[in-house]
Amino acid sequence: MAEAFPYEKKIEIDKPPRAKPPKQLAVIDQTGCTGCEACISFCPVDCIEIVPGPVYRDFMKLVEVDLERCIGCQLCARYCPWETIDMWGYEEGVGLAPEKTVRSLIYSYDPEIMHEAAEARMSPDEIPGAVTAL
Repeated sequence: MAEAFPYEKKIEIDKPPRAKPPKQLAVIDQTGCTGCEACISFCPVDCIEIVPGPVYRDFMKLVEVDLERCIGCQLCARYCPWETIDMWGYEEGVGLAPEKTVRSLIYSYDPEIMHEAAEARMSPDEIPGAVTAL
């Protein structure tokens, strides 16, 4: 698969690649995500990853779609109890993903285009719940 993708991956996930780019992509608005993981159980290609919390792994966790593996099936969007997953046309979804991302486990997004609540744009003392001193 020689698909050009505009974002560099932070980690390589050992899962099979998709056959071809889909017509649409699932994009999670992480500002509304509770980390309930309901979407993960419906994803037929296992392309939704858990993003650990900023201080404690299981506290304030989120989920993130591996855009290079999403097949656009809409199941995660349909079953998200918080309605924070939207389906976008492929190109638009790739462009919007950083703007809706607060924390990314998978991609190295430019902090300047990430959501205004993105921890990559904040100093440690501005991150909600971050322990900066003991």
